[in-house]
Amino acid sequence: MRCGFIGLGHIGKFLAGSLVRNGFEVTVFDLNAEAGKPLVAKGAKWASSIKELCDASDTVFTCLPSPRAIDAVVAGPGGVLESLAGRATPATWVDMSTNDQSETMRLGEIAKSKGVQILESPVTGGVHKAAHGDITVLVGGEDKVFQAHKAALAAMGNPVLYIGPLGSAAVIKVITNMLAFIHLVAAGEALMLAKRAGLDLGVAFEAIKESSGNSFVHETESQVILNGSYNINFTMDLALKDLGFAMGFGREFGVPLDLAGHTYQTFIRAKEAYGGDAWSSQVVKLLEDATGTDLRAPGFPAELE
Repeated sequence: MRCGFIGLGHIGKFLAGSLVRNGFEVTVFDLNAEAGKPLVAKGAKWASSIKELCDASDTVFTCLPSPRAIDAVVAGPGGVLESLAGRATPATWVDMSTNDQSETMRLGEIAKSKGVQILESPVTGGVHKAAHGDITVLVGGEDKVFQAHKAALAAMGNPVLYIGPLGSAAVIKVITNMLAFIHLVAAGEALMLAKRAGLDLGVAFEAIKESSGNSFVHETESQVILNGSYNINFTMDLALKDLGFAMGFGREFGVPLDLAGHTYQTFIRAKEAYGGDAWSSQVVKLLEDATGTDLRAPGFPAELE
């Protein structure tokens, strides 16, 4: 399988790198040409345009930051679907971005009209897991298309979970991110209680980790909060995008999302305070600033490995 990969950001560069590391023929493209150099050094080929990448690929993966970027790259003039259209053996587009379900379905119809197969395969678990090739991959689409691409998806992540028809992976990915952001705000409150009670935060971290109150978010993001870097390689803008999707699903499916709604408002305040490019875990700093108390402990990393 000749693979193309578009979007070499915080996660995309590691997903593409896993394909290269596992022996796939990979062509890469990004608006930032510098992002492609480390992958080219490891054996990937660089394309100077989307069309050039598609011409060299049977399957094109995208990992992009927003619905607008996905639409421009995939459905715009000279985009992925136009460039892959009309082949005797159908090409495949696999979107590894977190996109709105309605957008995924709309783009799926365009792909179908052009004879292009499509899978959605958003990932979850954090950048550090993508770096090691063990991030969770959530897949939606036709089962036969999934089976044909399972080996490539497994090269990038583990486990690879087939969720169901196209659009289903978009829903579960938003649900998992919604939970993560709720857990993040809750972890900040828990650590602040421990600090204000005079507890050693390093000990408190371990106690929570080994308790019924533990979460994946506490095990990971609490570490960079306690370090003070907040560097989780995921921005406030991206968090708000995903929480916005969750709130939309709540309206669509008639589910009152009380905790998600409160968390959404908390992130809006955090963006106003620290900016959309601030790391999402910096939402906890709202509480630090409000109480005049920082959450710091020695021995924690500035970035997860």
